[in-house]
Amino acid sequence: MLRWLIGGGREPQGLAEKSPLQTIGEEQTQNPYTELLVLKAHHDIVRFLVQLDEYRFASAGDDGIVVVWNAQTGEKLLELNGHTQKITAIITFPSLEVCEEKNQLILTASADRTVIVWDCDTGRQVQKVSCFQSTVKCLIVLQRLDIWLSGGNDLCVWNRKLDLLCKTSHLSDTGISALIEIPKNCVVAAVGKELIIFRLVTPTGESLEWDILEIKRLLDHQDNILSLVNINDLSFVTGSHVGEMIIWNILDWTVQARECNFWDPSPQLDTQQEIKLCQKPNDISIHHFTWDEENVFAAVGRGLYVYNLQMKRVIACQKTAHDSSVLHIAKLPNRQLISCSEDGSVRIWELREKQQLAAEPVPTGFFNMWGFGRVNKQASQPVKKQQENATPCSLELIGDLIGHSSSVEILTPISPLWKEKALT
Repeated sequence: MLRWLIGGGREPQGLAEKSPLQTIGEEQTQNPYTELLVLKAHHDIVRFLVQLDEYRFASAGDDGIVVVWNAQTGEKLLELNGHTQKITAIITFPSLEVCEEKNQLILTASADRTVIVWDCDTGRQVQKVSCFQSTVKCLIVLQRLDIWLSGGNDLCVWNRKLDLLCKTSHLSDTGISALIEIPKNCVVAAVGKELIIFRLVTPTGESLEWDILEIKRLLDHQDNILSLVNINDLSFVTGSHVGEMIIWNILDWTVQARECNFWDPSPQLDTQQEIKLCQKPNDISIHHFTWDEENVFAAVGRGLYVYNLQMKRVIACQKTAHDSSVLHIAKLPNRQLISCSEDGSVRIWELREKQQLAAEPVPTGFFNMWGFGRVNKQASQPVKKQQENATPCSLELIGDLIGHSSSVEILTPISPLWKEKALT
């Protein structure tokens, strides 16, 4: 069982024309969320939620404030004030296992070009770094090395005492939008439509200096990368503004698989409605990923897609899961998924095997999952032959959580009880 945090706060932008959505009645027998508690403290959009421990979580957003909450009662424990502009990144920095003093730290970056380290037990501002030449857009902690990295127009490496250990040269005016850690003391940075692999050089007996070296640039994306996450010990995945999904080998950085056909301006469409699905670039932007052992789940425009890692193909989709862009998704137990959108809705889905008639032809290719193209003679084969390689699935709506009146930006699990918490 899980308890969930849901954060939002802005009016929906660019709502698409109303299109048929799956709906569910008032009796939602499979919906585990029966209690709603609204937590009010922020004055602007809530964009970040992080769990501190079993009993506490922190929220942050465009008002520049960090609020620490009791996860069990919803009580506001601390309000951290120190930034003068919106918060652009937040991360926890736990103590090392060998340390006797166990104090949990929070690092926050802001558009005011500062990073602040907070003691989340007392709310005290431990230290503030204000030497950045650009806004820090992402933070990552390398717990094994007890260091953290900040990504802006350059990439900086810091220790726990906030000493600058090393940094790269200016990378790009657009800046680093995402960072992940990969093996061999390496990190991957998303910079525009490029991925840059950096290797950290740690101090040795011969040299006490840290260094960071650019190893390789991966240029396979055609547009800006919006999503970058590790999915297992072997792979990481990226998604772009124009709907390109690429799965990479985490060790040699080669392409394992790609899906670039979330949109196609084909004239062979069945309805005018499907033409509308293709007209706006936002309809195919990949905003977020989540995953399990078998699949990668992608939030693509207003839709949800399930990509099977072994089959290297999409096995299920809801091309219009919400009335506006899906901003965040998270995996639930029992083959379930939860999604939130600009339209203010939060919905729960279940991945199910799709039953088809034995004589029904199964379209091949991902275009046909969107309704593009027509079934050709080769594709008009019995289902039995198609099921030798895959069992088609569907995403079925099992819950609709109503509580927000504006865009929902993020959601995250916080404790082992089924109970929803919402932030406005």
